[in-house]
Amino acid sequence: MNLYAIGAIYRFEMARTRRTWMQSIVSPVLSTTLYFVVFGAAIGARMTTIDGVAYGAFIVPGLMMLMLLTQSVSNAAIGIYFPRFSGTIYEVLSAPASAFEIVLGYVGAAASKSIGLGLIILATSALFVPLHIAHPLWMLAFLVLTAVSFSLLGFIIGIWADGIDKLQVVPLLIITPLTFLGGTFYSTSLLPPFWRTVTLFNPLVYLISGFRWSFFELADVNIEVSVAVILLFLAVCMAIVWWIFKTGYRLKT
Repeated sequence: MNLYAIGAIYRFEMARTRRTWMQSIVSPVLSTTLYFVVFGAAIGARMTTIDGVAYGAFIVPGLMMLMLLTQSVSNAAIGIYFPRFSGTIYEVLSAPASAFEIVLGYVGAAASKSIGLGLIILATSALFVPLHIAHPLWMLAFLVLTAVSFSLLGFIIGIWADGIDKLQVVPLLIITPLTFLGGTFYSTSLLPPFWRTVTLFNPLVYLISGFRWSFFELADVNIEVSVAVILLFLAVCMAIVWWIFKTGYRLKT
């Protein structure tokens, strides 16, 4: 394995984060904190607990997942789109590095940024509400699996997009609405039976439910199903990336 090539791509992407730290770090942390303060104060004053968990603490996993999904997709999509746009992707493709090593560098950097942001938001939330993580290893596992899976999705979007406007289509019009409807601010068990059944077709319900279970041992769906869904999504994204490099889709034209 060409560790030098992986490290070069990884360091370049992480250096871009340091140059744009206001946009890459401060902005998502601040926006998520405002969500927490506004919703925690406005709704939490009227809904004290959900299944015995204080509402302010209950929404922390959902808000972390909201940030994790959107930032993973955006970071990876931008990371691969601009080399395509500027033409430097041909230098990367001609380097003595395999497709796996190239993807590992870009996706690893995007996932690292998202995981770091998630941990910062977790630490910030602890300043407002007392948090207890029942299964810290499972929490980290969900954090890493989700960041890697959606960074792969962002990588796919960055290759598919033929204009910078398309980079925001999936995060803004698909992922964010599905996250809000997936139990970020509420438990799906509070919904009427019909709408609860409808939410089961939202794949992000399983991610948020599994992540929340690692905190409070509360889940809207079975934890085994949540793990299976995230692993299946990871496998699908890996298969699509493999196909892209095998066919050269939008990489060699």
